[in-house]
Amino acid sequence: MPNRPVAIITGGSRGVGEATAKLLSSKGWNVTITCTSTIIDAHQVVKECEKLGAEALAIKADVSDDAACRKTIQETVSKWGRIDSLVNNAGTTKFVFNHADLDGLDAEDFLHIYRVNVVGPFQMVRACKEYLLKSDNPSVVNISSIAGIKGIGSSMAYASSKGALNTMTKSMARSLGPIRVNAVCPGFIQGDWLRKGLGDDLYNASLKNIEANTPLSLAVTPEQVADGIYNFIDISKTVTGEIFLVDGGYHLTI
Repeated sequence: MPNRPVAIITGGSRGVGEATAKLLSSKGWNVTITCTSTIIDAHQVVKECEKLGAEALAIKADVSDDAACRKTIQETVSKWGRIDSLVNNAGTTKFVFNHADLDGLDAEDFLHIYRVNVVGPFQMVRACKEYLLKSDNPSVVNISSIAGIKGIGSSMAYASSKGALNTMTKSMARSLGPIRVNAVCPGFIQGDWLRKGLGDDLYNASLKNIEANTPLSLAVTPEQVADGIYNFIDISKTVTGEIFLVDGGYHLTI
């Protein structure tokens, strides 16, 4: 399938990354997905993408490691000879919900979270740049969070990293054209990642609160976030430097 466009999706073995890989596969794209510790899940996503008519590749790679980023690009180009879109979805956090608990975080927590959530996307874009510039539809979509807008979320370090990612998105959009660079900021995303981090009781209580108090009375699913990502990749081709909130209107609440 040499004429199909190619996307790299970091953190593609589950959640938003998995949903995006499947959506793009159904829309005529080939995909590379990366993960750090869930390669078995990633290979399963590859099989599901192939059922949708795509070619797909799973690579174990930590985006905080520049050599791993470059290896991901090299393997993708070796397989298909092109890269048309990069979705920087890989991310990490430390759960310290009480932002007043400054002793719950230390410098190493900040540095680790920034390495993955900010430096990782930078390194992936840097490694992809020369190939994206050869595409007739080049795009980068950074997966951020409303935590970076409102200063809320799993921890102060996480919120700060997503604020930095939003700023980097605008800097890249300004300087890397014709590559379009945008960010998607989900709110509470239904799924196993948050359920594991919060625990069942707090997850269920948070979900109930969001459904009761947001303007649209919903918490988004990975598939709904993937729709927003696809919009930036293949529909809204005149848009760059935008921070797109996908949260059912939660950012409008106090």
